[in-house]
Amino acid sequence: MTEAPRAGLGRLGRLLGVLGLGLGLAGGLGACNGTVGLRPELAASAAKRDALGLLDALEALIDAQQDTTEDREAAYAAVREWEQPTAAYTFARAAITGRAAQQRGVEAEELLHELERYAIKSRELDPGFRKGAAARMLGTLYVLAPAAMLEHGDSEKGLEILEKLATKYPNDPENHLRLAQGYVSLNDKDAAHAPLCTCLGARASLRPDSQRLLAELVGEVGGEAKLTCP
Repeated sequence: MTEAPRAGLGRLGRLLGVLGLGLGLAGGLGACNGTVGLRPELAASAAKRDALGLLDALEALIDAQQDTTEDREAAYAAVREWEQPTAAYTFARAAITGRAAQQRGVEAEELLHELERYAIKSRELDPGFRKGAAARMLGTLYVLAPAAMLEHGDSEKGLEILEKLATKYPNDPENHLRLAQGYVSLNDKDAAHAPLCTCLGARASLRPDSQRLLAELVGEVGGEAKLTCP
C-alpha cells in the first residue's frame, strides 16, 4: 500500500505518543554494563539475564507512571548485552526497544527496525507466545508507522494481523484494543465501535496503561454514548 508521507508521519506520532510518552527526546544513555544505571526493580532481572522479567518490571513502572527516560534507556542497553534464541527473549527485546523508541520520537527509526526484526523472530519461534503478543506488536507497528520506515509491512498488513488476532483470541481484550486503535488511526471510526465495546466490557482486566489508551480512543470516536454498546 502506498501511503502519503503526511498521513504516515501522523500515525508515527500516534505510535510514539498515544501509548503514553512520545516526548521527542533524542539520544540516550549509551551502553550499560550489567545492571549499571538500572533502578533495583529492573536490576534484579537484568542480573539474571531474565529479559521477560526485565520487561515486566519496566511495564509495571509504566503502568504506575513512575518510569523515566533513564529507566527505558537503561533497560534497553541492558537487554542488548545478551542474546537468547527464545520467543520470550526476542519478544522482550522487541518490546523494550519499542519503549525506548517512544522516548526518542522522530529519531527512533533505527529502533523501529530493531523492534520489527525481534518481533518477527519471536513470532517465528512461538506464534502463540502470550496469546500472539509478538504478532499484536507487529500489527500495531505496521498500522502506525510509515511503511517506508519498515522492512516487511504496511498498514493493510498490520490491520489484517490485528483482525486475525482478535478472531483467534477473542477473550483477550488487548487484541481488541489494538484493533480499535488501528481502525481509529486509519480514520475508520465506525469499525472501531465493536472492538471498543468489547474492551469497555473487559476494562477492569486491562493494564492501567491500556486503560488510558482505551479512554483516549473512546474519546476520539465521540465518547461512550456515541458507541451505544449493548
